[in-house]
Amino acid sequence: ALENNRSLVVERLNPSIRQTFEDQERAVFDPTVEAEVSARRNDSKSLNQSGSYTESSVNDVYQGSISFKEFFPAGTFVEAGAITNTTDSNLYNDPFSSTRLGLSVTQSLLRGYGTDVNLARLRQSQLETEITQYELRGFSESLLAQVETTYWDYALSQRQIEIVEESLKLAKQQIAETEEMIQVGAMAEAELAAVQAEVAAQQQGLINAKSTMESTRLRLLRLLNPPGQTLWYRDVTLVHPPTLPEIKLDKVEAHVALAIRMLPVINQAKLNIQLEDLEVVRTKNGLLPRMDLFITLGKTGYSDSFSGSVSDITGDSYDAMAGLNFEYPIFNRDARAQHRRAILRQDQAEMALDNLKQLVDLDVRNAYIEVNRTKEQISASSATRKFDEEKLRIETEKFRVGKSTNFLVAQAQRDLLISRIAEVQALANYLKALIDLYRLDGSLLVRRGISAPGSDPVEYSTKNN
Repeated sequence: ALENNRSLVVERLNPSIRQTFEDQERAVFDPTVEAEVSARRNDSKSLNQSGSYTESSVNDVYQGSISFKEFFPAGTFVEAGAITNTTDSNLYNDPFSSTRLGLSVTQSLLRGYGTDVNLARLRQSQLETEITQYELRGFSESLLAQVETTYWDYALSQRQIEIVEESLKLAKQQIAETEEMIQVGAMAEAELAAVQAEVAAQQQGLINAKSTMESTRLRLLRLLNPPGQTLWYRDVTLVHPPTLPEIKLDKVEAHVALAIRMLPVINQAKLNIQLEDLEVVRTKNGLLPRMDLFITLGKTGYSDSFSGSVSDITGDSYDAMAGLNFEYPIFNRDARAQHRRAILRQDQAEMALDNLKQLVDLDVRNAYIEVNRTKEQISASSATRKFDEEKLRIETEKFRVGKSTNFLVAQAQRDLLISRIAEVQALANYLKALIDLYRLDGSLLVRRGISAPGSDPVEYSTKNN
């Protein structure tokens, strides 16, 4: 079921889809290269210096540039580049070329400073990917529980049909005996109606039992989804008949502690708190003013050719600039609102975890009670079935010697039918109650030897714990 179930195939894609967002966040720190080449011609006329006539000038400008940029998690932005410019004009005998190599470094000093704030979104994205893994585990555990529960429902349906068919056979045998006694005058014909009504009721029950079994078979096939084209027409052969397992449960507190540690929804809630913690860090940094230190260094070479300007870069000329940029919104309402919202969501996430732990505690305790109840019902229903068997035997013997009626025999047969079905139902209920307990304490996959993502518990403590 965990390999072929279509719903699980769909769910398995979620972690991979979510992981693409991590790559997007990492892209913020990817180096970038930019290059540009351009050519421009300017043909213009202007008055000469004396103003007596106009001069025409043709200027051809060729420009090329390349730069490398990268943003680092510490809040540092680095840009290194080169730019060359060549101008050829009819006003001058030789062209003019300049080439500049430059390095620019900008470091955030307040807002945007440090790896904590700059890596926050990437870490949030990684946590969200981890959350999808726990969601997948929870879905897998729920699916496995559905498969096992449906399996035992199908086994119960098969056994119910066998019981009803056996009871119907007894009822028909009772009709035959009644008809013989009527023929020999040992019984009034009115006695036949009671047993005929019982046979009709048994046939009605058999129809319902077969319909239930068929519906359960289809549900089981849908969950298993075996390969092939004739899915809905396949027969299902049960390998393991329902038997009472020899299991000694731990104390309920042990199951509760296991659930608090291993249950996927608990681990998801813990990761959600970590998400909100990162959001608090990120928005708190947004309360600070922006103050950036920048340093720009450059070397420029000049010549009448491109190669000459490159060679001239090694000269003594250089340019340097350093300074600070400062920016701060007067009221800073946007940043304050974001930070306040992050704090509230952080508190909400922690309270949600505490609430979830209490609900899980309640669910596990109720499931534990149900396991014990259904186990006790097995022996109780078995005793009831034995008494009903004896009651039917006595009524049948009394009927054969003329000291009972078909109505009383039919009533005893119906009581036995009900008690036999109740006995197998009690066993199925116990097996399903165990499945539910293991699902609620988060141990079902481990107990079945099935590996799935999200097997490691999240270690995290809230402010309240």
